[in-house]
Amino acid sequence: MASEIVEVDMTLPAIKVVSELCKGCGLCIEHCPKNVIEFSGKFNQMGYNYARYTGEGCTGCTICFYACPEPGAIIVYKKAKGE
Repeated sequence: MASEIVEVDMTLPAIKVVSELCKGCGLCIEHCPKNVIEFSGKFNQMGYNYARYTGEGCTGCTICFYACPEPGAIIVYKKAKGE
């Protein structure tokens, strides 16, 4: 599998919650040490109130990624080494 470089226009580190995969359990919100994740107040196609990143303050610790029981629902973006 080849590595793919994707350019993202955001301040890093940051996370993305894939709304279609989020089941609204809130574990990422509960475990985030910086409290930068919240419920969106919107519902995905499965009827779940999905989580969202507030837009700033993420440290890239990945705790939310590991707390999430849904594979692929949270993507953590970090700066490359040396940046």
